[in-house]
Amino acid sequence: MCKKYIKTTLLFLCSLLLLTGCGNITTTSTTDQKAVSSQSDTQSSAKADNDTTDLKSNTAQPQKNDSDQTKDSNQTEKSSADQKSSSAQTQKNSPAKKSNTTQSKKNSLSKKSASNHVANNSSTTKTSSKLLVHFIDVGQGDSILITQGKHAMLIDAGNNDKGTTVQLYLKKQGLTSLDYVIGTHPDADHIGGLDVVIYKFDCKKILLPDCTSNTATYRDVLSSMKSKNYTATHPAAGQKFSLGKAQFTITGPVQKYNSTNDNSLSLRLTFMQSSFLFTGDVTQNAEPDLIAKNKTLQADVLKIAHHGSKYSTTSAFLAAVSPKYAVISCAEGNSYGFPCARVLNLLRKNHVKTFRTDEQGSIVATSNGQTISWNTSPSTSWKAGESTKQHTTSNRQTKKSSSNTNTSKKIDKNASYVINTSTKKFHLPSCYSVKKMSVANTQSTKASRSELIKEGYSPCKNCNP
Repeated sequence: MCKKYIKTTLLFLCSLLLLTGCGNITTTSTTDQKAVSSQSDTQSSAKADNDTTDLKSNTAQPQKNDSDQTKDSNQTEKSSADQKSSSAQTQKNSPAKKSNTTQSKKNSLSKKSASNHVANNSSTTKTSSKLLVHFIDVGQGDSILITQGKHAMLIDAGNNDKGTTVQLYLKKQGLTSLDYVIGTHPDADHIGGLDVVIYKFDCKKILLPDCTSNTATYRDVLSSMKSKNYTATHPAAGQKFSLGKAQFTITGPVQKYNSTNDNSLSLRLTFMQSSFLFTGDVTQNAEPDLIAKNKTLQADVLKIAHHGSKYSTTSAFLAAVSPKYAVISCAEGNSYGFPCARVLNLLRKNHVKTFRTDEQGSIVATSNGQTISWNTSPSTSWKAGESTKQHTTSNRQTKKSSSNTNTSKKIDKNASYVINTSTKKFHLPSCYSVKKMSVANTQSTKASRSELIKEGYSPCKNCNP
């Protein structure tokens, strides 16, 4: 019983303890709830306060934004002013830019002009660095144009009917003036066209040999000179002249001769390492004097004297000149039979490359100071004037006899002298040389000895007329 009571009491106490614990738990929960509620309220209040603060802050923000807007507006106005200032500066700079653009264009044009000037100078330099020698085709005669840069000279101008031919040739080369005009001697096939040249061009210096001729052709030359107040210079052997970067020396005549041919002005032209020798119509009578009186006659190019006639270009003279090239100026099928076989054979034997106007027309040699080039290849025909007609020995003998008969018939018994129109010599009618003259070259005359000499004829050394 007692045990049961104790057990009941213990159960009661346990229950009470349990009940007490639950109450505490409930009380704690309520308190916690209140705390939580209070905390929630506090948080809500704080949140509300924060919201109010945020609201106030937001309310104040627009005011701040208004201030910023004002500042922004001012900044915009300032920016606008800057833009206007920039625009004004741009407008102000625009003329400068335009000026710069114009200047740039001017500079561009200047550069272009400079470029063209350089190109022109380059072209001019190319031309000025060369020497050109034109052997103009004037038929039976001589005419030679020489240019070096802007400088030019003319040696002879062909016969009376070739003046215009030479004039047009010079104009084609763009020439209006000539530094030198040279008439080698008074024969018509050399100075015939000079009067036209003198009339048409500005001639700075005229060189003629110190010999005259009583012919209409010679008088025409003097008349043309007089009309332009020109006076001729008679240069002496050894005298030197300049033609741009080229120079030429008078090589003859070294003395006075009776023959106009031997009184021909001859000259040696040099351009750096290149050299040319021009001999007019000098014959074998004067050639030894040229060799003796000149320090050198050596030349790369030799203009063969007297159109390649048998009276000029001896082996001794050719050896003294020792040319690489030779040029013969004569007409195709000329009545004189130029060039002769002897001269051609001599040139061929010495391996001289030969050019001929009768076969090749005008011939141009170009020198750069070291080498010489040509506008055509050398002739390879080696055809002599005498051999243009083929005959048998008997036919040649018959022709010779016939020629002698015709010659004797042609000679006037009352004639004072017989002249050879080819060699420009006059003979006594009884002279042995008259029998050898061809009919075409034989002419009787009653002129006096002095008259013939004035006309450019020289007395035969065999008969001494």
